[in-house]
Amino acid sequence: QVQLVESGGGLVQPGGSLRLSCAASVRSGSSFSFNTLGWYRQAPGKQRERVARITRSSATDYTDSVKGRFAISRDNAKNTVYLQMNSLKPEDTAVYYCAWGNPPNYWGKGTLVTVSS
Repeated sequence: QVQLVESGGGLVQPGGSLRLSCAASVRSGSSFSFNTLGWYRQAPGKQRERVARITRSSATDYTDSVKGRFAISRDNAKNTVYLQMNSLKPEDTAVYYCAWGNPPNYWGKGTLVTVSS
């Protein structure tokens, strides 16, 4: 079984930066380093969308709206995945979720990011 805990959300002004972290607690039978990890977000009134994903070989992909602004990375020694978010826009406001697997079979509870002046 896997538990995911996100942190790092908050209120930031447009143009600002935030770094989200997701720490995984993994019981026997699962391996952090062998799994694809992702960040998803859900804005009010909208469907959840995938923001970024990183594979076991650290290949990455991003939704078009965040390319060049966001960067996903992983630290297998710490069982942690990160999302560096730069040049934030009001439309980035959402609850951000960490996900394990492809397709995801474990989810964190989310962390709220609000971009507003």
